[in-house]
Amino acid sequence: MAVSYYTAEGLQRMKDELNQLKTTGRSMIAAAIAEARDKGDLSENAEYDAAKDAQGLHELKISKLEELVGNARIIDESTLDATKIGILSKIKIKNLKSGKTNDYLIVAEEEADLKLNKMSIKSPIAKGLLGLKAGEKAKVQVPAGEIEFEVLEVGL
Repeated sequence: MAVSYYTAEGLQRMKDELNQLKTTGRSMIAAAIAEARDKGDLSENAEYDAAKDAQGLHELKISKLEELVGNARIIDESTLDATKIGILSKIKIKNLKSGKTNDYLIVAEEEADLKLNKMSIKSPIAKGLLGLKAGEKAKVQVPAGEIEFEVLEVGL
């Protein structure tokens, strides 16, 4: 798996989630398996099968998160160019068709949350704007078609 870059806050959130899954999550699943096992014949116990399936999915999630955390690197903000759009850029863009402006922070895919105006660097819009400076325009291909944006501000 390739190295991925995160903010210190984003990496800590992933580590916290991993810790919770390994402790509380595993305990809850073990309790559910024990409870189902106490209900008798395991060959015809749907509750036991469901608990074992949940355990498998839980362990898969832990494994994937461990891999992400293991390959994660914290972004050194001092090496970033504040004049061009890239990871950790705070941008203000204008949709030239609708006239609507939006502010976003460009982040790693796992940290993206559009409700918090955090856009994934892997999203079609971010990909189309990478490397641009304030005042530049770009036509970006999105699933709904092509949208033209103007970059109003770029910063860190």
